[in-house]
Amino acid sequence: MFKPLIACIALATATLCASAVAQDYPSKPITIVVPFSPGGATDIMSRTLAERLNARLGKPVIVENKPGAGTMIASEYVAKAAPDGYTLLLAASSLGIAPALYDKVNYDPIKDFAPISQVASVVHVLSVHPSLPATNTSELIAWIKANPNIANYGSVGAGTSTHLEAELFNTMADTKMEHVPYKGSAPALIDLVGGNINVMFDAYASSKPFINDNKIRLLAVTTAKRSKLLPDVPTLAESGLPGYEAMPWLGLVAPANTPAPIVTLLHQELGEILQEPAVQDKFQSLGLEIIGSSPTEFAAFLQEDMAKWAKVVTESGAKAN
Repeated sequence: MFKPLIACIALATATLCASAVAQDYPSKPITIVVPFSPGGATDIMSRTLAERLNARLGKPVIVENKPGAGTMIASEYVAKAAPDGYTLLLAASSLGIAPALYDKVNYDPIKDFAPISQVASVVHVLSVHPSLPATNTSELIAWIKANPNIANYGSVGAGTSTHLEAELFNTMADTKMEHVPYKGSAPALIDLVGGNINVMFDAYASSKPFINDNKIRLLAVTTAKRSKLLPDVPTLAESGLPGYEAMPWLGLVAPANTPAPIVTLLHQELGEILQEPAVQDKFQSLGLEIIGSSPTEFAAFLQEDMAKWAKVVTESGAKAN
């Protein structure tokens, strides 16, 4: 008789506390933790969101960069933060990739985070050094098979989406390229331009200056459909690798057990921000396509994305280092 009563009182107390917290939120600065170094497209996007959230919520929103370990440093930091809405993670595709690729991951992408919204997809492209006799995906596959001893690809780091995109390519095309991981796009692109590596999957925003200067050759986009930002560039699927699809994404998450009213408020504010023309123009200039989704939709997508990349890791034998 007393146990149900105690349980009801506890539930009511927790609900009232959560409601009170949400009503006072925010009462202090909010931090968005970014798992990449300053200066890149993701960092700039995060600062754009922080500026607009600051204006709408009336409290400072700070961007804190915590790069490293395939984004696991930042992810673990936020997973263990207080679930009060004051520490958020700008999550990337690697959030769900890491558990399949690393032996030890100190967080669960599903259980340890409260999804707020997918924010954008990152337009990724397949590029090669101009010396390669390949102008499309089919020709690249033929070259790799004819040159297995020298074929390699650079990534922006082990465990990142650029790493797994290339491994998905290897698996589907039945090719073998050596993985050369770097610490970010800049050093990898320098080596691609210099001919030290010959293939690379990367964000279009990072590769664009080198593509425009004809220092690297753009072959295709990684998405299932052509990008609105590059309507004349074919997909890998239509240029030689049917069925290929990779859509790197960015989204905002909070620690698990963050009060639902806070998650709802942040989702609503973010949705309004993503509708602003100035924000849309900024995202486009960064090579990003706005998504926007409900917390429930984001959670379902994350589970599907994790399953996809876990399969790629298993089939390819990809390693984190």
